[in-house]
Amino acid sequence: MSTKKRILFIANEMSPYLELTEFSEIVNRLAIKSNDNGFEVRCIMPRFGTINERRHRLHEVVRLSGINVSVDNDDFPLQIKVASLPNARLQVYFLDNEDLFKRKFVFHDEKEEWFEDNSLRTIFFCKGALETVKKFGWPPDIIHCSGWMTSLIPLYLKTAYKKEPVFGHSKVVYTLGQNSFKEKMGPDFLKQAAIHANIKEKDLEPFKEGTNLAMFRGGATYADAITFGAEKVDKKLTDEFAKVKGKKILAYNAESDLTDYLQLYTDLAK
Repeated sequence: MSTKKRILFIANEMSPYLELTEFSEIVNRLAIKSNDNGFEVRCIMPRFGTINERRHRLHEVVRLSGINVSVDNDDFPLQIKVASLPNARLQVYFLDNEDLFKRKFVFHDEKEEWFEDNSLRTIFFCKGALETVKKFGWPPDIIHCSGWMTSLIPLYLKTAYKKEPVFGHSKVVYTLGQNSFKEKMGPDFLKQAAIHANIKEKDLEPFKEGTNLAMFRGGATYADAITFGAEKVDKKLTDEFAKVKGKKILAYNAESDLTDYLQLYTDLAK
């Protein structure tokens, strides 16, 4: 029986697969450093159409296939692919769906128009990530979420997945980054995001504006620890979350060798 602490990184971007903000490189370094320092590490991210499967050697994990993710009474088949992170002995799992992710752009089309289904894609990814972990049967001690697209996961862990044994001891870290979109989630976002009877309207209150800031706010509200992953985090978020009673906070440090993150994981996993 392994006594290693387990860390699951869930991110909407990670170097070298997708690099939209500076934190994609940090997620890569954090995963490798955690792995090198005695943690058992797995990573999950979306399989956006811009990710080259051949170059990154993605292949389907047949034993994990067959999951359907239900959102707002619609079922979406979840395909799971895996690759080994270059220069590291750890695996990155990619969540895919033909209708939601197989396109040549990430969040905006060729005319810079925001995809109308980004809210559905977000819910599918957040729920799909947690269903994938259940299928693994791999209980994580720490779940580190980064990127606005992962922001529903801390809420889901405290509500819809509260009684799932695989998450019984999981602590959630959420990283606040720089705003990267100006649009809003669709009008049905909150209704669609209520994936379980345990999720009440008031639980979704932090997300209600549907903006990039609101997504970050929601993720940080339900996390056990908050880290600041960019120098220019929206001032409203800095004012709101730089000090929160009962939560561990890690300030942004451009010079960090990431040891402070390892200490945070160790403290939370006790």
